[in-house]
Amino acid sequence: MAHGPQSGFKRWLFTTNHKDIGSMYLWFSFAMFLLGGCMALVIRAELFEPGLQIVQPEFFNQMTTMHGLIMVFGAVMPAFVGLANWMIPMMIGAPDMALPRMNNWSFWILPFAFAMLFSTLFMEGGAPNFGWTFYAPLSTEYAPPSTTFFIFSIHIMGASSIMGAINIIATILNMRAPGMTLMKMPLFVWTWLITAYLLIAVMPVLAGVVTMMLMDIHFGTSFFNAAGGGDPVLFQHVFWFFGHPEVYIMILPAFGIVSTIIPTFARKPLFGYSSMVYATASIAFLSFIVWAHHMFTVGMPIAGELFFMYATMLIAVPTGVKVFNWVTTMFRGAMTFETPMLFAVAFVILFTIGGFSGLMLAIAPADFQYHDTYFVVAHFHYVLVPGAIFSITAGVYYWLPKWTGNMYNETMGKVHFWLAFIGLNLTFFPMHFVGLAGMPRRIPDYALQFADFNQISSIGAFLFGAAQIVFLFNVVRTVMGGKKATDEVWDNPQGLEWTVPSPAPYHTFSTPPAVR
Repeated sequence: MAHGPQSGFKRWLFTTNHKDIGSMYLWFSFAMFLLGGCMALVIRAELFEPGLQIVQPEFFNQMTTMHGLIMVFGAVMPAFVGLANWMIPMMIGAPDMALPRMNNWSFWILPFAFAMLFSTLFMEGGAPNFGWTFYAPLSTEYAPPSTTFFIFSIHIMGASSIMGAINIIATILNMRAPGMTLMKMPLFVWTWLITAYLLIAVMPVLAGVVTMMLMDIHFGTSFFNAAGGGDPVLFQHVFWFFGHPEVYIMILPAFGIVSTIIPTFARKPLFGYSSMVYATASIAFLSFIVWAHHMFTVGMPIAGELFFMYATMLIAVPTGVKVFNWVTTMFRGAMTFETPMLFAVAFVILFTIGGFSGLMLAIAPADFQYHDTYFVVAHFHYVLVPGAIFSITAGVYYWLPKWTGNMYNETMGKVHFWLAFIGLNLTFFPMHFVGLAGMPRRIPDYALQFADFNQISSIGAFLFGAAQIVFLFNVVRTVMGGKKATDEVWDNPQGLEWTVPSPAPYHTFSTPPAVR
């Protein structure tokens, strides 16, 4: 590695600075977000009305698969890792991450993984077309040749996640400032510490299941091939043992962000700090024992259905504790509604809606009706878009003045919020209705009675996509320059008189912008 200060591309290629690496993660995830979003718009354009319109059914299936994979592994997870890189060292008083070179390596393998995944679209037989859950034997016996490249790219993404998680754990446990005990850490740090343990636990399981796929495809094994003595349901068990904790990997850091933003704009300390920590740990533990609620229709014993049904309902308890604490923090607070707070409040409301539809899906006999319909699509998008995407957006708006020393355009931020909020609800709320009426998911065509709701969904999707262009413009403009942020940027945004004292800075992390 070259010595001395680097310039231009070399600076970014060789950097071990947690802020630079955090920025690269965030820009990369936003690029993947736009790419995955364009794939979603292809899906919604095809579903605008019944009958073949713009793409062939085979390409439609490739789009549904790639959209899911890119959004989960390329947009949401790297964005949270980017926020962790930027904020955790500063929140715990560390000079940098514990393992800076591994930090650089864990980022730079990602663009190659996704370039390989994206290149499958141009290979003979096309991209993977078996859905983002890549159930065998569809993904082994009947898969396109590009599946091998898909498996390799998944391995690389998993290696990146594991390295990032090890780095975060090492940093938090070894590099806290003197006097900062675990129970004095900001909640964003806590949620990431727990998330990092989840990542280390489940990423090897994903690596295992794609390796078993690879063996079935190329080496004559029959892990998932019933004709050779294997079991296709085994795939679902192993995949969902990874897949369900993965859902919480994508939401726990969001809880940390929202728990940072709400106290700042309510101008009160967070209500129930220790209960929030215990609730987060409880959710993480329970996430490992509910995986088969994705599999109620495979024909499991009634005792299995009952166990997974009750265990899934139990997760609603610590989640409810969190929602109660956020609402109580806002109660009688001196609230203002700047852009980060708008996204945080929308998160609390819409994520709760997603939680309620999740409870409906947890009821085993009811799930037989909901399974593989658009109701499921509505549920997990209400968890992931207002949950993960809104919280990441809120975090970017909240910390952007700290990162750049410049203040973003508040009016443009509010325009972004309302476009995204309206677009999101127009897109996903009608899906509950078509799902309950029986419209199956992952199909390029549908019966005429679903046409009206699908048109509304498609219009909403394009509106949501347009909102992200406003966001991009606002962020770029802020990074390039603009009005300077004040020292205590969120302390008193509108110059009003408060009777409630500001919370301690290490909890809200509202002071001062880093322009070093």
